[in-house]
Amino acid sequence: MAFATRRFVRAASSAAATAAAKKLIVKHVTVIGGGLMGAGIAQVAAASGHTVVLVDQSDEILKKSTKGIEESLKRVIKKKFADKPEAGAEFIEKTLKNLTTSTDAVAVVHSTDLVIEAIVENQEIKNELFKRLDKFAPEHTIFASNTSSLQITQLANSTTRQDRFGGLHFFNPVPMMKLVEVIKTPMTSQKTFESLVDFSKAVGKSPVSCKDTPGFIVNRLLVPYMMEAVRLFERGDASKEDIDVAMKLGAGYPMGPFELLDYVGLDTSKYIIDGWHSLEPNNPLFAPSPLLNKLVEEKKLGKKTGEGFYKYK
Repeated sequence: MAFATRRFVRAASSAAATAAAKKLIVKHVTVIGGGLMGAGIAQVAAASGHTVVLVDQSDEILKKSTKGIEESLKRVIKKKFADKPEAGAEFIEKTLKNLTTSTDAVAVVHSTDLVIEAIVENQEIKNELFKRLDKFAPEHTIFASNTSSLQITQLANSTTRQDRFGGLHFFNPVPMMKLVEVIKTPMTSQKTFESLVDFSKAVGKSPVSCKDTPGFIVNRLLVPYMMEAVRLFERGDASKEDIDVAMKLGAGYPMGPFELLDYVGLDTSKYIIDGWHSLEPNNPLFAPSPLLNKLVEEKKLGKKTGEGFYKYK
């Protein structure tokens, strides 16, 4: 009898361990932040069959987000369903049916598998959000941040679910860009990491993995490259126009560094480089730029303000 009991306990323990080790299949997604990135993430998740709730502070913002998603979907079907208008209309209908909106993040995380944060790049605001949602989300729920510059570990430390926390860095515009950087902190469990990779593939993206290092892969290489272009221009070694042409024709880049800086937003680039400089003040790659600082101070932030390194009509 004792032998049978021991076998039963071992079998039960083994079953529990197997269940605990199983990856979470993400079905329900909550996206916090209705801006370009958040709306884009919500769109691709809904389009791939996930049930999605998009959250922001006001119905006005969410109406704008939903309208943007609808317009984006229309552009998608022009390419994807060019010869099948009925299938395209059905695709839009199904996608929008999978998507709802809310202004109450706490209320909607009760039944979600994955929370993706895509709000302002501010450490304190993000920490406060995650700390609050951590109290109401189910135990199995994975938290992820779309941050491009902040450390995932510091965000995870604002919660009690460090093992169920990772980074999902999408790229703009989300419906078009195929890459997702999946960030694993020292505390992220293998099960969580694999679930995030699987989710990235499920929404039609190509995931790459990176440790929690400043800028991950793309921005760690891209931001210093753009800053070095600014320094080249600051020294008077070449004009910004010639630098842009050189990198497009010589390196095959679709945009030159100054065009890209204006597209990203000079305030965003400054915020990133300032944050990295504070972490590694002696790293010359992260040295601030007087010219970039001046343009941001003058509110010349790039395309979104009509002027940055270039002027826009």
